[in-house]
Amino acid sequence: MENKYFNSEDTLWNICEKYPETIKVFTTNGFEQLGDKSKREAFGKTISLKIALAIKLINIDSFSKLLVEAIELENMQDDTTTNHKDSDEDAIKVVGLLPCPVRIPLVEKLNGFIEEYKKEYKTPVEYDLKAASMGVDWLIDSVTEADNADNLSDIFISAGFDLFFEEHLMGKFKKMDVFADSTGFEKYNTDFDNQEISLKDPDKQYSMIGVVPAVFLINTQELGDRPMPKTWADILKPEFEKSVSLPIGDFDLFNSILIHLYKAYGIEAIKSLGKSLLQDMHPSQMVKSHISKKKKPTITIMPYFFTKMVKEGGAMQAVWPEDGAIISPIFMLTKKDKLEKLQPVIDFFASKAVGEVLSHQGLFPSVHPDVDNRISKKNKYMWLGWDYIKKANVGDIIRECMTAFNENI
Repeated sequence: MENKYFNSEDTLWNICEKYPETIKVFTTNGFEQLGDKSKREAFGKTISLKIALAIKLINIDSFSKLLVEAIELENMQDDTTTNHKDSDEDAIKVVGLLPCPVRIPLVEKLNGFIEEYKKEYKTPVEYDLKAASMGVDWLIDSVTEADNADNLSDIFISAGFDLFFEEHLMGKFKKMDVFADSTGFEKYNTDFDNQEISLKDPDKQYSMIGVVPAVFLINTQELGDRPMPKTWADILKPEFEKSVSLPIGDFDLFNSILIHLYKAYGIEAIKSLGKSLLQDMHPSQMVKSHISKKKKPTITIMPYFFTKMVKEGGAMQAVWPEDGAIISPIFMLTKKDKLEKLQPVIDFFASKAVGEVLSHQGLFPSVHPDVDNRISKKNKYMWLGWDYIKKANVGDIIRECMTAFNENI
């Protein structure tokens, strides 16, 4: 739980006073009294973060990451730890989005790597790595403005499909054979061996460093006599209409859910998903939805990371879909014509150390073959497959799905 903002012995009052942006995190996770200043002072001064979370049976590491995320987002414009510029025109340029729970530790490791890299190779590394929750629009704008490959950054990192496969974005550069996978993995982690389709790009253009799995969180109190949903097909059944909470605000993951269900079951599945929607919730709200006074969702679909905040033995039960957790891949694109110069940087992002940060701190399974993802080998993943991606127009499919989804809410 180590971070530069607070520690477990700090009182709730001190954290909220120093970082007001954390108040919303507390109030949406069972500490409603902290929303009132007088109650915040009376209650918050008497209890430490460690004790407060222990009383609520909330995992301190997972919750602390939510607090840090809120602080970092508030200070994004002034946060030099995620934006490093250099005046050298020959600097290696890295841009992209990092999943919020792992952004800070990854950037800290990157800063240490850059210092050593610059000493050895006499070349600076310039990067702009924002939180995934900031959205991909700023990256899309930069790619749209690039009229040729020379104007592109050297390395792109992001989850999801929007940026990397749109014909007018990275798709046009893919056709020009601009990118190459130079991670050097002959095989990905054996955790992915129990699925039918390989995650590895057979054309060796796109690299992958990890995945964000989507799983179910079931409110057993709301389930009633309905059978426990175990597959993606189950949640599309009529009995779960107006019973599902979806991560619509998490565009990368939500779009991945849409396109995977479209491939598996067709456009009717997307219409059914729209009918199933009860509400859009942030994952930190989802894990506490069973105590809400409003209508409660029976099923919430969320990144696997947030299931670790669930109280053991409580009403909320995490379910890994039997047909596989739909994944939003964490891609890395690297320019082919600069591989010799880029290789040490590529090796850093593809390293076991980075893989362990993704896997152990974010619960985003790493593709690195030597990382222990600490996830059962029985758990499957649902993946589109490269043949499908190559044949389909991913951008058009996502837009068609969004239209069908919205028309059926």
